[in-house]
Amino acid sequence: MKSLAPLFLLLLLPVAGIAAENEMHRLDLTGHWVGITAIVLFVVAYALVMTEEFTHLRKSKPVIIAAGAIWAIIGWIYVQHGMPHEAEHAVRHNLLEYAELMLFLLVAMSYINAMEERRVFDALRAWLVRSGFGFRSLFWITGTLAFFISPVADNLTTALLMCAVVLAVGGDNARFVTLACINIVVGANAGGAFSPFGDITTLMVWQKGIVDFWTFFALFVPAAVNYLVPAALMHFAVPNVKPEVSGEPVPMQRGARRIIALFLLTIATAVSFHNFLHLPPVIGMLTGLGYLQLFGFFLKKTAHRDHHGRPDDAEHDGQMGSPVAFDVFSNVARAEWDTLLFFYGVVLCVGGLGFIGYLSMASELMYTGWGATSANIAVGVLSAIVDNIPVMFAVLTMNPDMSTGQWLLVTLTAGVGGSLLSIGSAAGVALMGQARGKYTFFGHLKWTPAIAAGYAASIVVHMLVNGRYFG
Repeated sequence: MKSLAPLFLLLLLPVAGIAAENEMHRLDLTGHWVGITAIVLFVVAYALVMTEEFTHLRKSKPVIIAAGAIWAIIGWIYVQHGMPHEAEHAVRHNLLEYAELMLFLLVAMSYINAMEERRVFDALRAWLVRSGFGFRSLFWITGTLAFFISPVADNLTTALLMCAVVLAVGGDNARFVTLACINIVVGANAGGAFSPFGDITTLMVWQKGIVDFWTFFALFVPAAVNYLVPAALMHFAVPNVKPEVSGEPVPMQRGARRIIALFLLTIATAVSFHNFLHLPPVIGMLTGLGYLQLFGFFLKKTAHRDHHGRPDDAEHDGQMGSPVAFDVFSNVARAEWDTLLFFYGVVLCVGGLGFIGYLSMASELMYTGWGATSANIAVGVLSAIVDNIPVMFAVLTMNPDMSTGQWLLVTLTAGVGGSLLSIGSAAGVALMGQARGKYTFFGHLKWTPAIAAGYAASIVVHMLVNGRYFG
């Protein structure tokens, strides 16, 4: 996504008024009131997004309105200049990009919700709580699990699951909770950086066809370094205490393991459609949603297997196996619609700024003026303040001429840069709410130098071990 700081700086540069770019049939509106108004709309909308925790205004609302307003003034000025279809074609292109990503994420979220409904995550959490591990062991176990679960599940779900374990075991020990939450956020963000499914940013790069599926795993070692360096520095600050064992085992509901297997099959289907049939991965994901639908039908038809002679009212108590207990569409409905609609607003806002001409200017400033490596490192630092979705989408829209190694670098930095601050990723923001009073912005900020050391080390390791991709 695009770097916003250069966009603001570019407003100070002398730019032409309205000049037709004949080969692109576009107007240069960067110095026109339309361009300046669009920048103001986006900045105001994003300021409201960043204050969501205090205003309780869902982040999707301001960006959706800003997107509509930006394209409305773009459309109006193009109509005035006798080019009524140029803006239409551009916005349709942005909508297609959004639709592919939205449907892909919708299927993934539906599977995660189905596994949650089958109590897969509850069973894992209960096992960890009953395990009897000490605080230092749990610090490493929860962080490592976050690192390895987030490449398949999203980093938000992963972080919330691990934080629930931390709170259940050491909720009274604020120091342990703070350090464990920081470790979980870093681990979840790092784990999502080396998998096409681990983060929206990696997904966007993969779906664009810039980096193929298996090449992303070249980031495994740099991502692991990004997690391990701050974890090692925090280790000795974790209290060396063994809490009392508590909690009861939680059994997974019928079909849980098969849903996990279907999710893996769905991922394999998406990869196969893309690699072998050259079809968009979203077609494979939607096919995988069909797998889940058919299995849900099977669970309903075989619901009697779960009652084992229990009273008839068990069929109506919401327990697993009842005719209404598993409904694939309820899992679809429980998707993070605010996030999906926020993504719509971001795609159209950034797409509008790109159509106006700002992203070309930013690309020239950053990737030609600064150089690809410096620009990509700056993108990661910026993602600690601004959500990495608009940042990466802006980079993809700029589409600078870079080697595969540089595209992997920006994928890494955009994914892990959000760990530098607690507000830099959805995982950090969510955990501040879940562990309110124990995991805080300033508690995380205290360990930012350690996280920054991991950030720098991961970049160096990437350049050393993946040098073949920079040719």
